[in-house]
Amino acid sequence: MSENVHNRIAVLRAERGVSRRQLADALGVHYQTVGYLERGEFSPSLHLALRIAAYFEVPVETVFSTKPFPRIGSAAAD
Repeated sequence: MSENVHNRIAVLRAERGVSRRQLADALGVHYQTVGYLERGEFSPSLHLALRIAAYFEVPVETVFSTKPFPRIGSAAAD
């Protein structure tokens, strides 16, 4: 069973025009930590995950999942 935590941090950053450094500064972490998170090389603590969700003003499950997120535009149109 995989212990990977998938995330949409890069997508949320791009949508809002936020750099890795800006997000890192807002969260009080090193900018490389944001990169590690985005690439799935590091799983955040619960506290950090909640702070990231709060920063983007979305529920934590919008940012993080134990299952891969579907690709944007992959759902069939009605």
